[in-house]
Amino acid sequence: MRPFATLPDDDCTPLLPRVDFSDSFALDVPEVLDAPEAARRAFSRMPGWISRLTALRNAMVAPFGLKPGAEAAQMPDQNPRKNLAPSLGMFPVLSSTPARVVLGFDDRHLDFRIVVDVRARPAGRRVTVTTLVARHNLFGRLYLAAVMPFHKRIVPAVLAQVSK
Repeated sequence: MRPFATLPDDDCTPLLPRVDFSDSFALDVPEVLDAPEAARRAFSRMPGWISRLTALRNAMVAPFGLKPGAEAAQMPDQNPRKNLAPSLGMFPVLSSTPARVVLGFDDRHLDFRIVVDVRARPAGRRVTVTTLVARHNLFGRLYLAAVMPFHKRIVPAVLAQVSK
């Protein structure tokens, strides 16, 4: 199966106040897995082209004082729960249950959350990755507009790694 666009679940919205952008992609997998395992498969090792885009993004936004993903993932205040891994790939883990993992961080220009949900299906599981964004200012709006064409390709590519 291939990832497909879907509507974000309503129960994701409370995870980030003042959400002004959200999207969601899903993938049906024939195996039984939980959200932490699905998130690990999706985000612990990025395809090379995504890693190169991320490095380019970090170089371009550094003059504006924005946090690179790896730096934000190492921030201890982003993960107050001691029993969670501090990050998954370049994203801090904010919460984790067998059904849902929430990644993300807050920055000056925008706050974002990546929500990985796993639900039972008759023949396996449905893994859904939802992105939530709350933009704070003009730079946040410009930044989101600039990354959106890449986002629409990156999320399905990352989600496809769950079935590998």
